[in-house]
Amino acid sequence: MTWIDIGGIEDIPVRGARKLKTALGCVAIFRTGEDEVFAATDMCPHKGGPLSEGIVHGQKVTCPLHNWVFDLNTGAAIGEDSSIQTFPVRLDAGRILIDGAQLAGRSAA
Repeated sequence: MTWIDIGGIEDIPVRGARKLKTALGCVAIFRTGEDEVFAATDMCPHKGGPLSEGIVHGQKVTCPLHNWVFDLNTGAAIGEDSSIQTFPVRLDAGRILIDGAQLAGRSAA
């Protein structure tokens, strides 16, 4: 994996998200109440809602448009036959690192 430093965990509010703009589309970076970080595509497959503006609860996010809930570990929509793409992220001394190889390999958003 090729890890890219994208900022400090303090740059994301607790139970919130920030949008990471890439050449191939936006990725949402989520922070849970327990300071875990997750990364996933920023667009809900249902109606295109911006997941970075959704509600983070536990290890899930709820779309702000139509309340679809996604598991941030797997990307699976709870109770729906749909999913979002997730990306490997990790914390290192308070810095958020994302796998650049996975970002380069994603399809255009």
